[in-house]
Amino acid sequence: MNAITAIEEPTAFDEHVQRRIGKYVYRLIDPRDGQTFYVGKGTGNRVFEHARGEITQEADELLPPKLETIRAIKAAGNTVQHLIHRHGLNDEQAFLVEAALIDAYPNLTNAVSGHGSGDSGLMTAREIIIKFGLPALSIDPPHRLVLINIRKLENRHDRSEIYNLVRYCWRINKARAEKADFILAVLRGVVLGAYVAEEWLQATRENFPEIEYADGSEAHRWGFKGYEAPQDICEWYVGAYGKRIVQPELRHDQYPIRYWQC
Repeated sequence: MNAITAIEEPTAFDEHVQRRIGKYVYRLIDPRDGQTFYVGKGTGNRVFEHARGEITQEADELLPPKLETIRAIKAAGNTVQHLIHRHGLNDEQAFLVEAALIDAYPNLTNAVSGHGSGDSGLMTAREIIIKFGLPALSIDPPHRLVLINIRKLENRHDRSEIYNLVRYCWRINKARAEKADFILAVLRGVVLGAYVAEEWLQATRENFPEIEYADGSEAHRWGFKGYEAPQDICEWYVGAYGKRIVQPELRHDQYPIRYWQC
């Protein structure tokens, strides 16, 4: 048996390997069903630290579901599997590979979309034609706004579905959100709805009994109760089929919330 075939399952990269692979993008896999539950990028031994559930403070805002999955895997007597998809990357390449993988695997525990997903991420050919044929949002909106990037919209023409997706539930700065005149629902860089938030509430079953998946596990987040904005406001921000966001400061490259003048 040669030295390569004798290598046991690694638990870390030594310094030489770390220098050679540089920045990389990886997937974490649940061995119980073979499903990918997290996509990330990193250097050094980040993939191993993540697989062991040792990283507990970072920018993503839905960390508990990821840790919950890791702990369930361990409780079943298994270990988290992982794959390095690409290595030797620069920052821009790592962002793009990570974003593409996040789009490719549904039901991830990642808190946010990959870099650029909102603006240039997963779309059908029809959606691309629609998007780039739409009018642009005003360069300097005259109102205080919160723009929320929604995901998993089944029907872009279903106004009730858009409303329910945008209003529940978010890790948001409540004080800033309460200053907003309107809340805009954004999908892949296009504004699809405009709403007035009458009240921001903790995301609990008691506050949102009409939301069937409100189980209290996201009580640290917020949702709002409100209504669709007046017709003239909807025309300004949404139009007939949606309006493209062209301002870099309002694009949802990685984080789901954007604020304008509030």
